[in-house]
Amino acid sequence: MASLSDAKVLGGIGAILILLTALPSIGWLLGIAGFVMVLLAVSNISQIVNDKKIYDNMRTAVILAVGAIAVGTVTVAGAVYHVLGTGSFIGSKFVLSTTITPSDWLGVAVIIIGGLLGVEAFLVASAVFVRRSFNSIGSKLSIKTFETAGLLYLIGAATAIVGIGFILILVAEILLAVSFFSIPDQTKMAEPSRAQTVATV
Repeated sequence: MASLSDAKVLGGIGAILILLTALPSIGWLLGIAGFVMVLLAVSNISQIVNDKKIYDNMRTAVILAVGAIAVGTVTVAGAVYHVLGTGSFIGSKFVLSTTITPSDWLGVAVIIIGGLLGVEAFLVASAVFVRRSFNSIGSKLSIKTFETAGLLYLIGAATAIVGIGFILILVAEILLAVSFFSIPDQTKMAEPSRAQTVATV
């Protein structure tokens, strides 16, 4: 049975593991493990507060993030293939052809720019759903740092293409870890406002 204490541990440790993604060799494994743990934590919270949209939004965000990875992979493969077509290997060295035209380089540029824009679009769309999920969690558990983390993640995704966004995403992940570890083992759910109460009468 889902519990807030489980969500606290899973989410907190998961967020820390995501921060370790940049480590060489095993970083990507830690990152994947972290994402899975955060997703499980969000699923637990979604069940506890009886709000299915919290998990649904996060699941959609993950699917869109996978889409960003797929687009990035295809872009790199396409660019490499295009570059390889402009030269040949002589022994262990790759030598560019002497007949390369500006249109050849333009083709590489179009592939890279188009791919980057595609990745950015998927990342921003993913971040929108991440923010929705974290906003709901913050509101239900009365922990505002979840909402702040979601906002920073969205701004970071929107500005990732110029570099500064990765710093904001890093800060968002740190805040996310703090948010999960701030969850008490037992907590009182946020009370509905007076206006909401009257509206339901």
